[in-house]
Amino acid sequence: MTPWPLVVGIMAPIAGRLSDRHSAGIPGGLGLALLSLGMALLAMLPANPHVVDIVWRMAICGCRFGFFQAPNMKALMSGAPVDRSGSASGTVATARLTGQTIGALAALCFGLAGREGATLALGLGAVFAATGSGMSFLRLVATPQSVA
Repeated sequence: MTPWPLVVGIMAPIAGRLSDRHSAGIPGGLGLALLSLGMALLAMLPANPHVVDIVWRMAICGCRFGFFQAPNMKALMSGAPVDRSGSASGTVATARLTGQTIGALAALCFGLAGREGATLALGLGAVFAATGSGMSFLRLVATPQSVA
């Protein structure tokens, strides 16, 4: 499990600097694309993988958190007016907990697919991450709407 958070710690400051120069959609979209790739590669592990096979795939997944989390949090928190920063922080916390709750789908995958539950859960995660990547890249072409 160590490669994932280790790579997060390395990549987050790099992504933070990138998000200062570019729209959050670029590092966010790339990060989620990396997560999708990493999860798909984990889902395709051979029956008896070597530890190195698992480590490099988990490192790819860890790049996601580093590349998505920092720019996305910056975009969310800086997009709110100063007097609404508490609400923005609450929204971030709610989104995080919602994501953790949806992670319970992994248990459902194990219940439905038995021994192949991990493969199903990783494949499903890869699809969700790819969808999120597309949504993140849409920030580059979307025009802000005024609130009436």
